[in-house]
Parts: sequence; structure tokens; C-alpha cells
Amino acid sequence: MTPSSAQRILESAPARALPGTWKLAGGRAITLRPVTDGIVRVAQGRVWATVDGPHGRRPDDSGDHVLETGRSLFVRAGQAVVLEAWTAGGASCFGWEPVFAPATGKRPLNLSVVLQPLADLRAAAGLALRATGQLGAGLARLAWDALHGGGRAQPARRPHGAAG
Repeated sequence: MTPSSAQRILESAPARALPGTWKLAGGRAITLRPVTDGIVRVAQGRVWATVDGPHGRRPDDSGDHVLETGRSLFVRAGQAVVLEAWTAGGASCFGWEPVFAPATGKRPLNLSVVLQPLADLRAAAGLALRATGQLGAGLARLAWDALHGGGRAQPARRPHGAAG
């Protein structure tokens, strides 16, 4: 069988996805936002892939890629990629293969177990400082009133927030 006849067989395959792949109808697009590094591999048809930036580190790095049957594209975790079927009059099929980092003897440092309590402590310290300032101002006013008010009757004060 010649390569061109094999390609014609793949292109004339039934309209359902190949095993282990997803079917993307012609003119349709899907956005992938992987949580792990991985590889998008085109199993049938042609796909236009647009990867979010940064781009332009190399002259040929625009973020847009046309992938034909058998071609693949590496995508980093958290990096969005838009896939659009770009096969004339037909669907494309693609697969996703996660790539896991090799396990090392050490676990990576998880700073969030320290950073969040530190942020909470900073917020609490700010509230405590404000409350201490308000307490000091209240005590100073009370002392001023006690020293300079003498025995004069003070006008009745309403509690904060009480109606007229």
C-alpha cells in the first residue's frame, strides 16, 4: 500500500473518533488548559493549534502551528492551547498524552503552608495595631474628661449606632 492510499483510507474512515482520541468536527475548536505537561498528537486529519505566549523568542515562534496526521506539539502545564479542525470537509482526531516529571528523592518545597499563615498573621497584626490605637485614644479622652470636666454634668451620650 502506498503512503497516499493509506492517507486516503484514514481520511475516509468513519466519522467517529479513533480509539484513544477525541474527534474534532470540521470548523470546530476546543481550548485545552492542562494541569500537567503533555503532548497533543494528531491521529487523523489536520489541526490548527494556537498556543498562548510568550512568543517571539525565535523568528519561527508565533504561537500558531499546523499539525498533520502523526505530528505532535508539547504543551506546558497551565499553558492554554486552542485546537481547531482544519481538514477540508472532515473531522480531525487528536490525542493527549500527559508527561510527568521524573520522581526525585526530594519533594519540592511547598511555601504555601507558610505564606498563607504569614499573610493571616500580618492582617491580624494590622487589626491589633488599629484596635490598640483606638483604645489609647479612648483612654486619653477619658482621662482628659476626668481632669478637665470637673464635677460638671456631661451631656448624655448615646451608644454608637443608637437612633436619635
